Amino acid sequence: MKKVVKKSWLLITYIIIFLTACNSRVDWSYKDKILRQIKEPVFSDRVFDIRDFGAIGDGKADCSDAFKKAIDRCNREGGGKVVVKDGVYLTGAIHLKSKVNLYIDSTAKIIFSTDPNKYLPVVYTRFEGVECMNYSPFIYAYEQKNVAITGKGVLDGQANNADWWKWTGNKKYGWEEGMPIQIRDRDNLFQMAEDGIPVEERVFGAGHYIRTNFIQFYKCENVLIEGIKVINSPMWNIHPVLSRNVIIRNVKVVSHGPNNDGCNPESSKNVLIEKCFFNTGDDCIAIKSGRNADGRRINTPSENIIVRNCTMRDGHGGVVVGSEMTGGVRNVFVENCIMDSPNLNRALRIKTNSRRGGIVENIFAKDLTVGEVSDAVIKINFFYGEGDVGEFTPIVRNIFIENLTSKKSKYALYIKAYKRSPVDNINLKNCRFDGVERENVIVNVTNMNLDEVYINGRVFLGYMMLPYLLSFLE
Repeated sequence: MKKVVKKSWLLITYIIIFLTACNSRVDWSYKDKILRQIKEPVFSDRVFDIRDFGAIGDGKADCSDAFKKAIDRCNREGGGKVVVKDGVYLTGAIHLKSKVNLYIDSTAKIIFSTDPNKYLPVVYTRFEGVECMNYSPFIYAYEQKNVAITGKGVLDGQANNADWWKWTGNKKYGWEEGMPIQIRDRDNLFQMAEDGIPVEERVFGAGHYIRTNFIQFYKCENVLIEGIKVINSPMWNIHPVLSRNVIIRNVKVVSHGPNNDGCNPESSKNVLIEKCFFNTGDDCIAIKSGRNADGRRINTPSENIIVRNCTMRDGHGGVVVGSEMTGGVRNVFVENCIMDSPNLNRALRIKTNSRRGGIVENIFAKDLTVGEVSDAVIKINFFYGEGDVGEFTPIVRNIFIENLTSKKSKYALYIKAYKRSPVDNINLKNCRFDGVERENVIVNVTNMNLDEVYINGRVFLGYMMLPYLLSFLE
């Protein structure tokens, strides 16, 4: 009897999921609706020069207090532009406030101290999809509205093998036997989340070794990052979390350290990433929404994400969903991007497993020029990380890719899902994959639609997919 009830509930669940998918039709026209919703922040004309607050641009004097005073004054007097120009300014954590535009002139560089104590006290943050109290991100804002980082200057985190990166425990990044290592704190944090320990009690920072992010806007609204160059981050470079109306435009990220993702919108809504350049040590763009128990507790998807007119060079993936995507990802539009490097592993990627769970749906990509990638042009993998060892089966559906060309790759398509949860409704139109070394890997896919798809000059026909499309029934 229990088995019958369980199967009945399972059937009802799949019927609800199916009906929901049918009733929530999303196509390329939805992108225009998203753009109309995104509000760019507007600032007062008032100018607050950090030199007037004691900053010295010699690259040696600690300007932390000057940044704080200028930002506080700007916010208190109704907002405006905090200006950094003519010099190299050393600082610790910079905490932005509402109505403040931090403007870094082309004549200026902000360099961030390699002393972890400069990022204390701890703040409410998120590490790899799990909330905690940890070192402050280098530039941080919490629950602020109308806030920006603009200009044509440089933000240099100064992270390297001597500082921050060695905490990974990887000898490639400077770690040696006997040095502290991040993995113990990381595992402890993840277990705290699984055990339901309140975030305020998940305290790290001093005496611990969890790396912080470079730029993080947490629970913010109307955010603009424009024109700047970001280099040498401890970990993820740009990380909007639980934020709405975020614009990242004409930003250049060059950072090749471990886990140096370029831009990771997480559990955020209405995000525009355009005209940016990424050359990174990990994913160029990775869309996330929390990890495992913590992701289910917060239960907030990333949705309405637009990526357009961007260039991706080195990295693990060009545009990626996951792996911390437990809260779900939906309505992603990728358009007119160039992805090309022998050190770029994949162009488009979804990575998940049955510990993550979550639903990924309505992923649209078109007009993509892929030169060379070292692995697959398109990769969807349900066996990432821990693999199929959990109780939360992910769902991936409604993938639309058109006008994609690639010149060199190991695979054109690499898709491995579960028999109980095949990737559903994947559509490829007018795509050409050249220089492909190996046969596609396609396991557990339903409703794959192909229209003018070529691999190494030969048409890729739908009937050739039959053994793979039916494999989930085995």
